[in-house]
Amino acid sequence: MGDNKSTPPPPSQPLSLTNVNSLLDSVDCFLFDCDGVIWKGDTLIDGVPQTLEMLRTKGKKLVFVTNNSTKSRKQYAHKFQSLGIHVTQEEIFSSSFAAAMYLKVNEFPPEKKVYVIGGEGIIEELKLAGFTGIGGPEDAKKTVQLKANTLFEHDKSVGAVIVGLDPHLNYYKLQYGTLCIRENPGCIFIATNRDATGNMTDLQEWPGAGCMVAAICGSTQKEPITVGKPSTFLMDFLQKQYKIPTDKMCMVGDRLDTDILFGQNAGCKTLLVLSGVTNMSTLQDPSNHIQPDIYTNQVSDIFDLLNS
Repeated sequence: MGDNKSTPPPPSQPLSLTNVNSLLDSVDCFLFDCDGVIWKGDTLIDGVPQTLEMLRTKGKKLVFVTNNSTKSRKQYAHKFQSLGIHVTQEEIFSSSFAAAMYLKVNEFPPEKKVYVIGGEGIIEELKLAGFTGIGGPEDAKKTVQLKANTLFEHDKSVGAVIVGLDPHLNYYKLQYGTLCIRENPGCIFIATNRDATGNMTDLQEWPGAGCMVAAICGSTQKEPITVGKPSTFLMDFLQKQYKIPTDKMCMVGDRLDTDILFGQNAGCKTLLVLSGVTNMSTLQDPSNHIQPDIYTNQVSDIFDLLNS
Protein backbone atom coordinates (compact mmCIF):
# COMPACT_ATOMS: atom_id res chain seq x y z
CA MET A 1 0.00 0.00 0.00
CA GLY A 2 2.96 2.33 0.57
CA ASP A 3 1.17 3.73 3.63
CA ASN A 4 3.44 5.28 6.26
CA LYS A 5 0.92 4.40 8.92
CA SER A 6 1.72 0.68 8.65
CA THR A 7 5.19 1.27 10.11
CA PRO A 8 4.88 3.57 13.11
CA PRO A 9 7.85 5.89 13.71
CA PRO A 10 10.23 4.97 16.56
CA PRO A 11 8.93 6.36 19.85
CA SER A 12 10.42 9.61 21.11
CA GLN A 13 13.03 9.59 23.82
CA PRO A 14 12.73 11.81 26.91
CA LEU A 15 15.52 14.40 27.15
CA SER A 16 18.22 13.01 29.46
CA LEU A 17 21.80 13.68 30.54
CA THR A 18 22.99 11.18 27.91
CA ASN A 19 21.12 12.48 24.89
CA VAL A 20 21.35 16.20 25.77
CA ASN A 21 25.14 15.99 25.35
CA SER A 22 24.98 14.05 22.10
CA LEU A 23 22.34 16.51 20.83
CA LEU A 24 24.62 19.49 21.54
CA ASP A 25 27.60 17.74 19.96
CA SER A 26 25.71 16.98 16.77
CA VAL A 27 23.88 20.29 16.29
CA ASP A 28 25.28 23.65 15.09
CA CYS A 29 21.99 25.52 14.87
CA PHE A 30 18.84 25.48 16.99
CA LEU A 31 15.59 26.60 15.39
CA PHE A 32 13.02 27.72 17.95
CA ASP A 33 9.32 28.21 17.55
CA CYS A 34 8.13 31.17 19.71
CA ASP A 35 4.51 30.85 20.92
CA GLY A 36 4.37 28.05 23.50
CA VAL A 37 8.17 27.60 23.47
CA ILE A 38 9.74 30.99 24.31
CA TRP A 39 6.60 32.70 25.59
CA LYS A 40 2.86 32.33 25.97
CA GLY A 41 1.07 35.51 24.91
CA ASP A 42 3.29 38.19 26.47
CA THR A 43 4.55 36.00 29.32
CA LEU A 44 8.06 34.59 29.08
CA ILE A 45 8.35 30.87 29.87
CA ASP A 46 10.63 30.23 32.88
CA GLY A 47 14.32 29.68 32.28
CA VAL A 48 14.34 30.60 28.59
CA PRO A 49 16.85 33.52 28.67
CA GLN A 50 19.63 31.62 30.46
CA THR A 51 19.12 28.58 28.21
CA LEU A 52 19.46 30.65 25.02
CA GLU A 53 22.48 32.46 26.49
CA MET A 54 24.13 29.13 27.34
CA LEU A 55 23.57 27.79 23.82
CA ARG A 56 25.11 30.97 22.37
CA THR A 57 28.19 30.66 24.63
CA LYS A 58 28.59 27.10 23.32
CA GLY A 59 28.80 28.59 19.81
CA LYS A 60 25.37 27.49 18.62
CA LYS A 61 23.52 29.58 16.06
CA LEU A 62 19.96 30.43 17.14
CA VAL A 63 17.11 31.09 14.73
CA PHE A 64 13.48 31.82 15.63
CA VAL A 65 10.91 30.44 13.21
CA THR A 66 7.32 31.45 13.95
CA ASN A 67 4.07 30.83 12.12
CA ASN A 68 2.47 33.82 13.85
CA SER A 69 2.14 36.45 11.11
CA THR A 70 0.72 39.29 13.23
CA LYS A 71 4.17 40.86 13.65
CA SER A 72 7.03 41.69 11.30
CA ARG A 73 10.60 40.60 12.09
CA LYS A 74 11.32 44.08 13.45
CA GLN A 75 8.28 43.92 15.75
CA TYR A 76 9.35 40.45 16.93
CA ALA A 77 12.86 41.74 17.70
CA HIS A 78 11.21 44.44 19.88
CA LYS A 79 9.12 41.81 21.65
CA PHE A 80 12.23 39.76 22.46
CA GLN A 81 13.99 42.89 23.75
CA SER A 82 10.99 43.82 25.92
CA LEU A 83 11.19 40.36 27.50
CA GLY A 84 14.91 40.80 28.17
CA ILE A 85 16.26 38.58 25.38
CA HIS A 86 18.65 39.95 22.77
CA VAL A 87 17.65 38.67 19.33
CA THR A 88 18.34 40.45 16.05
CA GLN A 89 15.92 40.84 13.17
CA GLU A 90 18.17 38.64 11.01
CA GLU A 91 17.66 35.72 13.41
CA ILE A 92 13.86 35.83 13.01
CA PHE A 93 11.91 34.05 10.28
CA SER A 94 8.20 34.77 10.62
CA SER A 95 5.43 33.60 8.29
CA SER A 96 4.72 37.28 7.49
CA PHE A 97 8.29 37.52 6.13
CA ALA A 98 7.88 34.16 4.35
CA ALA A 99 4.77 35.39 2.52
CA ALA A 100 6.61 38.49 1.25
CA MET A 101 9.63 36.39 0.26
CA TYR A 102 7.44 33.92 -1.61
CA LEU A 103 6.24 36.78 -3.83
CA LYS A 104 9.79 38.08 -4.29
CA VAL A 105 11.27 34.68 -5.15
CA ASN A 106 8.45 34.07 -7.64
CA GLU A 107 8.92 37.50 -9.25
CA PHE A 108 5.49 38.87 -8.39
CA PRO A 109 5.00 42.09 -10.43
CA PRO A 110 5.61 45.06 -8.06
CA GLU A 111 2.91 47.11 -9.81
CA LYS A 112 0.26 44.62 -8.65
CA LYS A 113 -1.26 44.96 -5.17
CA VAL A 114 -1.64 42.39 -2.41
CA TYR A 115 -4.85 42.14 -0.38
CA VAL A 116 -4.14 41.17 3.23
CA ILE A 117 -6.46 39.39 5.64
CA GLY A 118 -4.22 39.59 8.69
CA GLY A 119 -2.12 41.92 10.79
CA GLU A 120 0.30 44.81 10.45
CA GLY A 121 3.22 42.34 10.28
CA ILE A 122 2.27 41.19 6.78
CA ILE A 123 1.73 44.76 5.51
CA GLU A 124 5.15 45.79 6.90
CA GLU A 125 7.04 42.83 5.42
CA LEU A 126 5.39 43.40 2.02
CA LYS A 127 6.50 47.03 2.11
CA LEU A 128 10.10 46.06 2.96
CA ALA A 129 10.07 43.63 0.03
CA GLY A 130 8.86 46.39 -2.33
CA PHE A 131 5.19 45.42 -2.59
CA THR A 132 1.96 47.30 -1.85
CA GLY A 133 -0.27 45.63 0.70
CA ILE A 134 -3.85 46.82 1.11
CA GLY A 135 -6.52 45.77 3.60
CA GLY A 136 -5.22 44.30 6.86
CA PRO A 137 -5.87 46.41 9.98
CA GLU A 138 -7.33 49.21 7.81
CA ASP A 139 -10.35 47.04 7.01
CA ALA A 140 -10.96 45.95 10.59
CA LYS A 141 -14.11 48.00 11.13
CA LYS A 142 -15.53 47.97 7.60
CA THR A 143 -19.03 46.64 7.09
CA VAL A 144 -21.09 45.55 4.08
CA GLN A 145 -24.51 46.60 2.85
CA LEU A 146 -26.53 43.53 1.95
CA LYS A 147 -29.38 45.05 -0.02
CA ALA A 148 -30.77 45.11 -3.57
CA ASN A 149 -28.66 46.65 -6.34
CA THR A 150 -25.54 46.82 -4.17
CA LEU A 151 -22.33 45.97 -5.98
CA PHE A 152 -19.26 45.36 -3.83
CA GLU A 153 -16.30 46.97 -5.63
CA HIS A 154 -12.80 45.52 -5.40
CA ASP A 155 -9.42 46.55 -6.82
CA LYS A 156 -8.76 44.73 -10.12
CA SER A 157 -5.00 45.26 -9.75
CA VAL A 158 -4.77 42.88 -6.76
CA GLY A 159 -2.59 39.96 -7.89
CA ALA A 160 -2.32 38.08 -4.57
CA VAL A 161 -4.34 37.57 -1.41
CA ILE A 162 -2.44 36.70 1.78
CA VAL A 163 -4.39 35.23 4.67
CA GLY A 164 -2.92 35.02 8.17
CA LEU A 165 -4.08 35.27 11.75
CA ASP A 166 -6.72 38.01 11.92
CA PRO A 167 -8.52 38.75 15.21
CA HIS A 168 -10.60 41.31 13.27
CA LEU A 169 -11.88 39.01 10.55
CA ASN A 170 -15.19 40.28 9.15
CA TYR A 171 -17.61 39.79 6.26
CA TYR A 172 -16.13 42.76 4.35
CA LYS A 173 -12.66 41.15 4.29
CA LEU A 174 -14.07 37.75 3.34
CA GLN A 175 -15.92 39.24 0.37
CA TYR A 176 -12.92 41.35 -0.71
CA GLY A 177 -10.49 38.44 -0.62
CA THR A 178 -12.99 36.11 -2.30
CA LEU A 179 -13.66 38.52 -5.18
CA CYS A 180 -9.93 39.06 -5.82
CA ILE A 181 -9.22 35.31 -5.96
CA ARG A 182 -12.30 34.46 -8.03
CA GLU A 183 -12.37 37.41 -10.43
CA ASN A 184 -8.84 38.79 -10.84
CA PRO A 185 -7.05 36.69 -13.49
CA GLY A 186 -4.11 34.74 -12.05
CA CYS A 187 -4.59 36.03 -8.50
CA ILE A 188 -2.50 33.92 -6.08
CA PHE A 189 -3.94 32.71 -2.75
CA ILE A 190 -1.28 32.48 -0.01
CA ALA A 191 -1.73 31.25 3.56
CA THR A 192 0.89 32.30 6.10
CA ASN A 193 0.08 29.05 7.97
CA ARG A 194 -2.81 26.75 8.79
CA ASP A 195 -2.41 26.34 12.55
CA ALA A 196 -5.73 25.32 14.09
CA THR A 197 -5.10 27.13 17.37
CA GLY A 198 -2.46 29.29 19.04
CA ASN A 199 -1.33 30.52 22.46
CA MET A 200 -2.55 34.10 22.02
CA THR A 201 -2.65 34.52 25.80
CA ASP A 202 -0.92 32.64 28.59
CA LEU A 203 -4.07 31.00 29.98
CA GLN A 204 -5.71 29.35 26.97
CA GLU A 205 -5.60 28.55 23.28
CA TRP A 206 -7.43 30.62 20.65
CA PRO A 207 -8.48 29.96 17.03
CA GLY A 208 -5.42 30.10 14.77
CA ALA A 209 -4.88 31.30 11.20
CA GLY A 210 -6.20 27.96 9.96
CA CYS A 211 -9.80 29.03 10.52
CA MET A 212 -9.37 32.32 8.60
CA VAL A 213 -7.73 30.39 5.74
CA ALA A 214 -10.53 27.79 5.83
CA ALA A 215 -13.12 30.54 5.43
CA ILE A 216 -11.51 31.71 2.19
CA CYS A 217 -11.06 28.10 1.00
CA GLY A 218 -14.77 27.67 1.58
CA SER A 219 -15.83 30.70 -0.44
CA THR A 220 -13.33 30.33 -3.31
CA GLN A 221 -13.23 26.50 -3.48
CA LYS A 222 -9.45 26.86 -3.84
CA GLU A 223 -6.52 25.64 -1.76
CA PRO A 224 -3.76 28.13 -0.85
CA ILE A 225 0.00 28.00 -1.13
CA THR A 226 1.14 27.69 2.49
CA VAL A 227 4.47 29.37 3.28
CA GLY A 228 4.81 28.78 7.05
CA LYS A 229 5.63 25.54 8.87
CA PRO A 230 5.39 22.63 7.98
CA SER A 231 6.02 23.82 4.39
CA THR A 232 9.75 23.76 3.60
CA PHE A 233 9.66 27.15 1.84
CA LEU A 234 11.07 28.88 4.96
CA MET A 235 13.75 26.22 5.33
CA ASP A 236 14.99 26.68 1.76
CA PHE A 237 15.28 30.37 2.52
CA LEU A 238 17.05 29.76 5.82
CA GLN A 239 19.55 27.49 4.16
CA LYS A 240 20.47 30.08 1.55
CA GLN A 241 21.17 32.52 4.35
CA TYR A 242 23.06 30.30 6.81
CA LYS A 243 24.56 27.49 4.69
CA ILE A 244 24.14 24.99 7.56
CA PRO A 245 23.22 21.42 6.55
CA THR A 246 19.79 20.46 7.93
CA ASP A 247 21.17 17.38 9.72
CA LYS A 248 23.18 19.84 11.84
CA MET A 249 19.99 21.67 12.86
CA CYS A 250 17.51 20.93 15.61
CA MET A 251 13.92 22.21 15.44
CA VAL A 252 12.48 22.94 18.89
CA GLY A 253 8.71 23.37 18.98
CA ASP A 254 5.47 22.69 20.84
CA ARG A 255 3.38 21.44 17.91
CA LEU A 256 3.61 18.09 16.20
CA ASP A 257 1.84 19.01 12.95
CA THR A 258 3.76 22.23 12.29
CA ASP A 259 7.10 22.46 14.17
CA ILE A 260 8.05 18.79 14.41
CA LEU A 261 6.76 17.95 10.93
CA PHE A 262 8.63 21.00 9.54
CA GLY A 263 11.87 19.73 11.12
CA GLN A 264 11.31 16.19 9.88
CA ASN A 265 10.34 17.28 6.35
CA ALA A 266 13.62 19.21 6.15
CA GLY A 267 15.81 16.48 7.69
CA CYS A 268 16.50 18.25 11.01
CA LYS A 269 16.68 16.69 14.44
CA THR A 270 13.52 17.48 16.43
CA LEU A 271 12.83 18.35 20.07
CA LEU A 272 9.25 18.69 21.29
CA VAL A 273 8.56 20.81 24.36
CA LEU A 274 5.33 20.22 26.31
CA SER A 275 5.00 23.88 27.40
CA GLY A 276 2.57 24.83 24.62
CA VAL A 277 -0.03 23.10 22.47
CA THR A 278 0.99 19.41 22.58
CA ASN A 279 0.66 17.45 25.81
CA MET A 280 1.95 14.03 26.79
CA SER A 281 -1.32 12.21 26.05
CA THR A 282 -1.42 13.62 22.50
CA LEU A 283 2.21 12.60 21.93
CA GLN A 284 1.58 9.05 23.15
CA ASP A 285 -1.82 8.65 21.51
CA PRO A 286 -1.76 5.62 19.14
CA SER A 287 -3.32 7.78 16.40
CA ASN A 288 -0.35 10.20 16.45
CA HIS A 289 2.14 9.37 13.70
CA ILE A 290 4.48 12.33 14.20
CA GLN A 291 7.18 11.37 16.69
CA PRO A 292 9.93 13.89 17.57
CA ASP A 293 13.41 12.50 18.26
CA ILE A 294 13.33 13.84 21.81
CA TYR A 295 10.69 15.42 24.07
CA THR A 296 10.88 17.36 27.32
CA ASN A 297 8.72 19.65 29.48
CA GLN A 298 10.29 22.98 28.53
CA VAL A 299 13.33 24.57 26.90
CA SER A 300 15.06 25.26 30.23
CA ASP A 301 15.38 21.48 30.83
CA ILE A 302 18.42 21.67 28.50
CA PHE A 303 20.04 24.21 30.85
CA ASP A 304 19.08 22.31 34.02
CA LEU A 305 20.45 18.98 32.74
CA LEU A 306 23.75 20.49 31.62
CA ASN A 307 24.17 22.27 34.94
CA SER A 308 23.10 19.37 37.14
